[in-house]
Amino acid sequence: MPALDGFRGLRVVASPEALDSAPWNEQVVALRFAPDDVFAIGATGIEVTDEHAIVAEEAGFVGAWLTSDELVERVIPHIEWPLPDARPALGQGFIAGVPCKLWLTDDRALLLCPASYAHELAERLT
Repeated sequence: MPALDGFRGLRVVASPEALDSAPWNEQVVALRFAPDDVFAIGATGIEVTDEHAIVAEEAGFVGAWLTSDELVERVIPHIEWPLPDARPALGQGFIAGVPCKLWLTDDRALLLCPASYAHELAERLT
């Protein structure tokens, strides 16, 4: 299992329409946690059309990019919820009893968890 590293970016809470039309940079991984909530990994600034939007730096997550093989061998055995079939997709739930998020693409996956659970997740996935 790769080491869990800190992931920094912006947390944006705004209307779903404002988030839909936000001009994310192509190097940014924008994870839609909820219709009105995005964690934009790698983002340093964004303009949204919602005048009541909340845009704040986020540094509360750790994670690791996983190969397809690492995902299948190390993570999937600890998941009790169905993974989304379509890709890219965000799945959320407990992994090894720890609240996590899993960004799935065709060739890799990003495992994220709150930084406060990093030690516990790393211990349970080794």
